[in-house]
Parts: sequence; C-alpha cells; structure tokens
Amino acid sequence: MAKITKNEEEVRQQNVVEAVSKTEEFFKTYGNLIYGIVIGVLVIAAAIMAYNRFILQPKKTQATDQMAQAEQWFLSGEYELALSGDDNALGFEDIIKQYGSKAAESVYLYAGIAKLQTGAPEEAISYLKKYDGKDPIMLAKAQACIGDANADLENYAEAVKWFQKAAKTSGNALSAAYLMKAGIAAEALGDSAKALSFYKEIKNEWGNAPEAMEIDKYITRIESAK
Repeated sequence: MAKITKNEEEVRQQNVVEAVSKTEEFFKTYGNLIYGIVIGVLVIAAAIMAYNRFILQPKKTQATDQMAQAEQWFLSGEYELALSGDDNALGFEDIIKQYGSKAAESVYLYAGIAKLQTGAPEEAISYLKKYDGKDPIMLAKAQACIGDANADLENYAEAVKWFQKAAKTSGNALSAAYLMKAGIAAEALGDSAKALSFYKEIKNEWGNAPEAMEIDKYITRIESAK
C-alpha cells in the first residue's frame, strides 16, 4: 500500500473541511425550505392515511352493506327494486351516485343487466361500458349484454362487434353462445357470409358446446340459399 505523505494528508483534510463547510452553507441557505418540504410530505402522507381510514374505508363498508340487499333483489328477478331500492335500502342507481364503484366494480354490471331486463337498452349500455372487472367470464358477460342491448336497438353491426369481443374474452365454452348471438345478429344485418363464419367456428372450435348440437342446420340453411 502506497504511503500517504504529510502534504497529501493536509490536502485531504483541507478537502474534507471544505466539503463540510459547503454542506453547512447549503443547509444555512436552504434549510428552512428543506424542512418545509419534509414537513409538507409528512402532512400529505398523514392526510392520505386519515382519508383512507376515516373516509374511504367507511364508505366502502357502507357501500358493501347497501349492495347486499340490491343483489338479493337482482337475484330474485326484482330488477326495478334492484335499480331503485326502497325506503330501507338503496338500489344500484343510488349506490352508483353515492359511492361509485366503492362497493364493487360489479355494481355497474348489475345495474346494466337490470336496465336491460327492464327495457332500457341505452342506459344498460352506459352502465355496462363502465364495468372494468378482471374476471374474463364476467367481463365477457358484460360485453355480451352490450351486444344484446345493441340488438334490442337494432344496431346489429355494433351487436356483432360486441358479441365477437365477448367470445374472444371468454375463451371457454360460453364463447359458442356468444358466437351464436353474433351469427344471428349478422343475419339480421344481412351479412350471411359473416354469420356462416360464426356458425362454422362453433362447429369447428366448440363442438362440445350445447350450441353445436344443432349448428349444422344453421350452416345448411345459409349454404343452400346461395
């Protein structure tokens, strides 16, 4: 190891002294600003924690409690009650107004399906498009319901698009049901070739699905009409 000379040691000490001096000068100049920033960050962090604990979490609990009764009405087929509620419990519409998706993302799916069942397809579409669930089966259900709503409105091109999307999202035997809907909507649109492609996809890709049991007659009907 090289020996440090006296002169080199003095230079090194001088550098240390200068560095300490510069640091002290920096804190003298900007110390109040730095402390202010630190305190500000701590205050914001405390505010976020307080909001989550005393506002957000209680709201989530309230919303979840309200959802329970609305879900019961929905499952019983009482769609109007599920949407509007009664004197004792809120329906999905008021839950969405007061809590948004704090109860659960499924509130939009429930509301959309209920609107579809009560003959309000445009409102159903509005709710269903807000659903952003991660489960592919439920997301496909929402997409298929948007297709149903568009079919009710005779927007068959849109219906086909959403049924196709639902079939792709689902990725299981339910895809056959969505492809069947897409085929029927395509026929309503006057696009027999597109409908035939959906029916053949059911036959070739989903041969074990219930829809495949009678799919040959759909295929034969279109092919014989050519």
